Amino acid sequence: MIDKAFNLTTDPWIKVIENGTNKEKTVSLIEVFRNAQNYRRLAGEMRSQDLSILRFLLAILTTVYSRFNAENEPYDWLTIDENMMQVSLDEDDDQEIKDDLLDTWTTLYQNGHFTDIVTKYLKLYNDRFSMFGEHPFYQVTESEYNQFVPSNKQIKDGNGPGKVAVRQINRQVSESANTPAIFSPKSGEFKNSIKIDELVRWLITYQNFTGVTDKTKIKTTEKFSVSRGWLYQLNPVFAEGKTIFQTLMLNMILMREDKMFYSQKPVWEYESIKTYVNERMKQQLPKNIAELYTSWSRLLHIHWNQRGQPIFFSAGIPMFNNEDVFIEPMTTWRIDKSSKRYKPAAKWLNSLGTAMWRSFGQYVNVKGSDDMHEPGIVEWLHLLDNKDIIPLDAQITLASATLISDGNATSQAPVVEVCDDMHINADVLFDKRNPNYWPKRIEDTIELTQKVGTVYWQFAKDIATIRGYGKPEAKEFANRMSGKLYENLNHPFKVWLSQLTNNDDRDQRIKTWNNTLYKLVLVTTDDITQSSSLRDIRGIVNENGNVKNIFTANNNLRYNIRKVLNLK
Repeated sequence: MIDKAFNLTTDPWIKVIENGTNKEKTVSLIEVFRNAQNYRRLAGEMRSQDLSILRFLLAILTTVYSRFNAENEPYDWLTIDENMMQVSLDEDDDQEIKDDLLDTWTTLYQNGHFTDIVTKYLKLYNDRFSMFGEHPFYQVTESEYNQFVPSNKQIKDGNGPGKVAVRQINRQVSESANTPAIFSPKSGEFKNSIKIDELVRWLITYQNFTGVTDKTKIKTTEKFSVSRGWLYQLNPVFAEGKTIFQTLMLNMILMREDKMFYSQKPVWEYESIKTYVNERMKQQLPKNIAELYTSWSRLLHIHWNQRGQPIFFSAGIPMFNNEDVFIEPMTTWRIDKSSKRYKPAAKWLNSLGTAMWRSFGQYVNVKGSDDMHEPGIVEWLHLLDNKDIIPLDAQITLASATLISDGNATSQAPVVEVCDDMHINADVLFDKRNPNYWPKRIEDTIELTQKVGTVYWQFAKDIATIRGYGKPEAKEFANRMSGKLYENLNHPFKVWLSQLTNNDDRDQRIKTWNNTLYKLVLVTTDDITQSSSLRDIRGIVNENGNVKNIFTANNNLRYNIRKVLNLK
């Protein structure tokens, strides 16, 4: 039985790892902000869940510190009411606003902890963070739900269409009614069993990573299709610090040089659910980060059965367009071929094996081109670097965590979680543009590495042809062997990248990597050559009458790689 009294501000639900003990601990909202400097990282069931909760925590911090400075005082250029909400803003002196916000960020970062104003804010909005009552957290009441859905979709006494089982909300299971999840951490009836603290974590995650299986939608004058959760549509990137405090601070964007978004409005600050839903029906882009980070993808009502277990009812609500949403700082971007506008570069199954470092040019504008948009988080870190707030010898960790869908247009069910990171020194990442500009040299090195990867792919395809594989099988074999090569390259390249400094001889450091790359390719090649058969040795005769076997293929591989890398 679940006790019907749980408040996110005071009851423990956020899983963290303590600094000193490396032990897992579950804490409340107030605790996590008071002691963020004492926790190493979030430690929920999945890293994508941690990212969802990170954005939720950032929505709170961004809201508070866009209204109050590091001394817990309201800024001079705005008026705050008794509910700690912004009433008016004087935008006449844009530079003063930016300076004040940056001063607040700097003071907090230097002090190493958040201030009591965050606790005061949470206590004031205490009822909006309760899982039960008139304003259930991230949910609607039964009457509110029925108000928005068609009459044939309404709930009565805990029954009705639009049900979503706990096993589907839990993204470790993600089991629909039609497709059992075989490899699941829970089995049978336990897939629908959940504790209240875990439920809170998955509730936030589900609003971010929702599929499209819903059959119930809210009533609107214009038709709309249910959309995936917003975070599910991104190729996420965020900065990671040594503590939760550092991670929150590095990702807490209070201002951007070319964008105004000082008025924050998270979902719980809306006057009513009706006001929020009516706003969402307009399908307008969020105008601030707090609103974006707390955007709902579904209208959810939780009915508690006699055993104290939750039954979810879900209705789709209109999602805003994903074109040119540059208010979103945690994604890479791509240009849509048809509209010629920018969209988040979401990850799909076909990009599953591509590590972050191989897409370095999507994270950093290495060529300084006007048609490339860096992720907002990279722009923010660059701004902090320009203001000399981040030390040049600091190491920046850019991380990613996301769920990848099955690609089925009617379900978009998550099938795999992908997590990655890359470490790079600040003076390298934000190196000043010159002939030895490090980011451009890094990108050139990656392109050269991928040319080597293409040579290796052709070698693997030649071996498959020698072994008598058909064209589809040969291509599949080459893809598999190529994937293994990149698996072997990932760790060494990330180490090489993390050790670069601005004092390096660029040519020598790149030459060192090229030599390492050559050796790693030969090691990976051994996996093929050591399992060679008589057929591989005998080989085949090509159209020119030349014998093609494992020895000629190996010699061609070595020659072509040395040529690409300009090695003697």
